[in-house]
Amino acid sequence: MPGLLRGIARTAVIAGTATSVSNRVSRRQGQRWAAQQPPPAAPPPPPAAPAPPPPTGGTDRLAALKQLGELRAQGVLTAEEFNAEKARILAS
Repeated sequence: MPGLLRGIARTAVIAGTATSVSNRVSRRQGQRWAAQQPPPAAPPPPPAAPAPPPPTGGTDRLAALKQLGELRAQGVLTAEEFNAEKARILAS
């Protein structure tokens, strides 16, 4: 039995030493590889903010409404046609 325990203890010491040496070699190798690699590239710039929507043409709508009012005052458009066109212009 003493021979068996001595053999187990010897195997444990050898395995522990081998593990320690292997870990140290792996760590050194990893550090060397990290030193050889170029530094990571800078992150890409954030995407540009979307362009603001074009103006809704408030002055164009106002001019169109004025023109509609003039046409109605001249009697060219009926009240129903005026209201329909006004709704179409305001919806756009």
